[in-house]
Amino acid sequence: MSKGSPIPWRTAIAACLACLAMVVSARAQDVGAEIQSTARQWATDAVRATDTAGGSGLRMEVSLGALDSRLKLAPCGNMEPYLPPGTRLWGKTRLGVRCVDGVSRWNISLPVTVNAWGKAWVIRNPLPPGALVGLNDVVEAEVNWAEDPSAVLRDTASWMGFVAARPLTTGQTLRASMVRPAQVFQAGAQVRVVAQGAGFQIASDGQALTVGVVGQVARVRMDNGRVASGLVLDLRTVKIDL
Repeated sequence: MSKGSPIPWRTAIAACLACLAMVVSARAQDVGAEIQSTARQWATDAVRATDTAGGSGLRMEVSLGALDSRLKLAPCGNMEPYLPPGTRLWGKTRLGVRCVDGVSRWNISLPVTVNAWGKAWVIRNPLPPGALVGLNDVVEAEVNWAEDPSAVLRDTASWMGFVAARPLTTGQTLRASMVRPAQVFQAGAQVRVVAQGAGFQIASDGQALTVGVVGQVARVRMDNGRVASGLVLDLRTVKIDL
């Protein structure tokens, strides 16, 4: 083709299509960046507001995952982040973003990870199932509370005197799913029954008719033959409210 000759029409169309593809790709990148920015800000604000209201004192971190690169989304005038039903901003979850004002209405979700760092009890010594958990078996350390959905047992009263519900290994954060109340006496054992009412308290002996688990109800037979139910307090004490 000589100098100054017109560009063949196929070449011109190909060039136009290439330019259009570049424009579409650039717009998709802009939309993706806007989605990321909007979602990250919304999640950060929501986590901060929840933590402030709860007063946990945890150090919160929000990490947003990447948008699926295969998505080709139209520009949107108003994006609305939201939490899908049944989810919460804790650990690994999903955050929804929908377009509520645009030529094309779309609705997508992004992976998001919320970490919550703070002091907690960590298993120091391995414990077999059924072993009593005491202060010598734990150490205080900073851990990620949101690493597991089971609640962290920060208050010693929520686990002291409980037993391991499964094998516990060194470095595990002490959580509600890991312990259970201890059984302290068998059916037939002699127990001390403390009956209390408004302004008085009476103590007597009795016989357990069921096993005794701290914090749970057990049935006992009093010396006079009466059968009552009360709360197991410790190794041999059952409290009855009159």
